[in-house]
Amino acid sequence: YHYPPKNDRYRCTTESSPPLLVKAHGGPTSCASTAYDPSIQFWTSRGFSVLDVDYSGSTGYGKDYRRRLRRRWGVADVDDVCAGAAFLAQRGLADPQRSCIDGRSAGGFTVLGALTFRDVFRAGTSSYGIGDLTALAGDTHKFESRYLDGLVGRYPEEEELYRERSPIEHVEKLSCPVLILQGEEDRVVPPNQARKMHEALLTKGIPTCLKVYEGEQHGFRKAENIEDALDRELAFYGKVFGMEGIPGVMEIEVDNL
Repeated sequence: YHYPPKNDRYRCTTESSPPLLVKAHGGPTSCASTAYDPSIQFWTSRGFSVLDVDYSGSTGYGKDYRRRLRRRWGVADVDDVCAGAAFLAQRGLADPQRSCIDGRSAGGFTVLGALTFRDVFRAGTSSYGIGDLTALAGDTHKFESRYLDGLVGRYPEEEELYRERSPIEHVEKLSCPVLILQGEEDRVVPPNQARKMHEALLTKGIPTCLKVYEGEQHGFRKAENIEDALDRELAFYGKVFGMEGIPGVMEIEVDNL
């Protein structure tokens, strides 16, 4: 679903195409919603084009479409978000040099995979996302303890496949800025995932920022933290893309920038 920028108070006369934010939903077998979402309007009202992608494996399109993600998580979903961004750029509906991606939980894994294994996006935000599949296989809660067997492969029998798909194992391929947002009490994707990814980015000298929210679990629930996460992401893109004069933007420090 494509949402072009819209704000009746402003009109751009200096740019041919807007910055793009691609959104990868969680699950990973969930889906994007067509219901009104103020967080999407947050971006379109600030000049961003938004693409909310129902990548291969999303529910709502039949069994065959959902099964496209079997043993291909980290491949099929990454291919689809990248294809969506390229499609809009080719048609002049998005600026490929200011193309970014965000996602939560499983969507955060898609974000990190796209930034690590492809050269499409110029920045991204991973919210309580997965950087290390092998660690997740051992650390996640009981209810999803064997979920990855169908999405990736049996563990530990196919551990090498887990390492092959884990962004943390291939940081040398990553070269663009990453914002990481995490809940301190998350038991689904433990905070060590965020900290390990942040440390790896710091070591490589890649612009990055880590924000850990006290009292938050898997998904932010406090209004002030939801607001802070949106404002922080906007400020992050403003910094790394050199966007000046963003009204009301918060001040943040970006490591290695």
